[in-house]
Amino acid sequence: MIDKNNIPRHIAIIMDGNGRWAKERGLERTAGHRAGIEAIKEIIKAAADFGIKTITFFTFSTENWSRPKKEVEMLMRTLDNFLSRQLKYLDKNNIRLLVIGRDEPLPKYLQAKLKDVQERTRNNFGLTVVLALNYGARQEILDAARRFASAVAKREAKTEDLDEEGFADYLYTRGLPDPDILIRTSGEIRLSNFLLWQLSYAELYFLKKYWPDFKRGDLEKVIRDYQKRERRFGSVTEA
Repeated sequence: MIDKNNIPRHIAIIMDGNGRWAKERGLERTAGHRAGIEAIKEIIKAAADFGIKTITFFTFSTENWSRPKKEVEMLMRTLDNFLSRQLKYLDKNNIRLLVIGRDEPLPKYLQAKLKDVQERTRNNFGLTVVLALNYGARQEILDAARRFASAVAKREAKTEDLDEEGFADYLYTRGLPDPDILIRTSGEIRLSNFLLWQLSYAELYFLKKYWPDFKRGDLEKVIRDYQKRERRFGSVTEA
């Protein structure tokens, strides 16, 4: 059973394997992405039920623009449809949506939809669902450095006062807790330029299952595994 007193506050997920899931079934890659959307819906509901406060999905990276144009266009339309259909559910269940990453060159219709859903759920205080969209961690750190430099130039900040906590305020994830655990599906064992600053002390959980096959029971298993781990943050365990 899950210990309700030791639930990770923030879970980050690299949703990998949609294309391979489809290929193994003789389907187009687009079918894998649609199945991946269904998995997102299930995991959002499970996260809310388990009492998780924040869950971040690596939805589309800055590197993903190199994929075939048709596939990218389908992904954008699928995400737009997902937001339209899920808005009522999110609001009804007190779920807030946040998006991290750069707006450009996302399609204008999708930018408008993302802005609308974020605005309409901004006062919800249950689960926070974060979509990392057109996101890259190195890009995020560079953008944070530029924002800090701009603040110094405007005399709104001083370089000598900057510390780790202060720098985090310039990241896309300002105001969010760092992830307690990262999950990556499909058997790949790497971070792929995802939340490099925020994952410094996160637990890591890799599994071979493709993302469309990741279900509520899998999330529960990850949480149970997390609860068995000892997080020392650089300290030592007393004998």
